[in-house]
Amino acid sequence: MAVARETPLGPGRLMQKVGAEMIGTFALVFAGCGAMMVDRITGGTIGHAGIAFTFALVIMVMIYATGHICGAHFIPAVTIAFAVCKRFPWRQVPAYIAGQCVAAIAAALLLRAILGDVAHMGATAPAGSIGQSFALEVVVSFFLMFVITAVATDSRAVGAMAGWAIGGTVGLCSMFAGPISGASMNPARSLGPALAATSFDELWLYFAAPVIGAILGAVAYQFVTCGDADQSADGCC
Repeated sequence: MAVARETPLGPGRLMQKVGAEMIGTFALVFAGCGAMMVDRITGGTIGHAGIAFTFALVIMVMIYATGHICGAHFIPAVTIAFAVCKRFPWRQVPAYIAGQCVAAIAAALLLRAILGDVAHMGATAPAGSIGQSFALEVVVSFFLMFVITAVATDSRAVGAMAGWAIGGTVGLCSMFAGPISGASMNPARSLGPALAATSFDELWLYFAAPVIGAILGAVAYQFVTCGDADQSADGCC
């Protein structure tokens, strides 16, 4: 993921960036949640591994498609964590988060129009206890943001591999955390299907835990790299 610099933007340029964010977020929810719905409709032909791979693949391709335009956040928690880390201007945060949420809702509503009310529209809900799901969402969001920060802000990382690294992390976290917490890592991804399915069970968890985990992940990467003699100034948060 590319990182936006603190430079003045005109309304038109900001709209372009938010538009790219919306397309990427729309694709994430439409393909990922769509895979969950199709799996239910077809009696499990995609499977859990296939759903995790779908989320990983759509993240990867949309990073390569939009990263050079908007930074390819797609996740409100990532946008907030980058702002906390001083790698993204706070004044752009509301527009980014609004675009991500609107796109996620639009994708979920379109899925409902096409496939019907199936599998709760791919909404996330705890399968275990609330404590288990909260802890898992914090941890997997930590892992995801740690990797994102590494490939997006460290000059020593291979930037061309960002899509593979981040997509792979999403797939990995979805594989092991999905059956318990849903492995959302993304407040917008949880909000869209929840509204489309009018299912709001423990939705607060999917707002709070990813933000906490993402901020901790960004700070942790800053801690283990800043001050390193081999680290260039551009690589530090």
